[in-house]
Amino acid sequence: MAPCFSSMSLCMLVLVQVRSLMVASAGRIDQDFDIAWGDGRGKMLNNGELLTLSLDSTSGSGFQSKNEYMFGKIDMQIKLVPGNSAGTVTAYYLSSQGSTHDEIDYEFLGNLTGEPYTLHTNVYTQGKGEREQQFHLWFDPTADFHTYSILWSPQTIIFSVDGTPVRELKNMESNGIPFPRNQAMRLYSSIWNADQWATRGGLIKTDWTQAPFTASYRNFKVDPWQSGHGALLDSASQGKIKWVQKNFMVYNYCTDSKRFPQGFPPECSAAA
Repeated sequence: MAPCFSSMSLCMLVLVQVRSLMVASAGRIDQDFDIAWGDGRGKMLNNGELLTLSLDSTSGSGFQSKNEYMFGKIDMQIKLVPGNSAGTVTAYYLSSQGSTHDEIDYEFLGNLTGEPYTLHTNVYTQGKGEREQQFHLWFDPTADFHTYSILWSPQTIIFSVDGTPVRELKNMESNGIPFPRNQAMRLYSSIWNADQWATRGGLIKTDWTQAPFTASYRNFKVDPWQSGHGALLDSASQGKIKWVQKNFMVYNYCTDSKRFPQGFPPECSAAA
């Protein structure tokens, strides 16, 4: 699919499609998503207003959006697995298909009761990722629903939690750095067992006596990107990102010299 700024007629078609979805949503998550796998472990509840995904020792589960999206702001309220969630991963992401796919990821890495979840973020472009940043959240994400947002425009990708931006990845194609802007993406979520790596590098395994592990979703919303709106962060939002990264970032690929002994990826030092 061509980017909006090079094909205005296609852009308007996509935006009209997204606008119609906004009207159709109206709090009914079942109108926007299908349970994709899990043999009954994914459920639509409360007359389609609530979706739950569960994991047990046999299988996890997942859902996907009925439609694809090309730029816009996507919000979902999620309540993560409570209690001892060590070894589990709840993934929430936009993705296209194929070996050269684009992807914008949230992954929530579970932990022992009372220990913080790890919010893992990544961006793939043309099949290549390795742009991970990780954070601990400043609240208990299992006690209530919180809003996790992806703003995707031709200029930038912004990850936000309850309206607070935690990460921005700008389009730096002018410096030869690929950016996802040519492929429409569906929204997916899944819960699965990753105790070989997820919690403290795989040191803590999943306690299956605590199963089933369940994550809950509601209040999906998508707003179309408007041509001419750069969606870059203002100074106040830039200050919020600095606050989050100073106080809650626990991993940044751009500072991992052991992983990149030959030098950091170019976007780490490219001019904004």
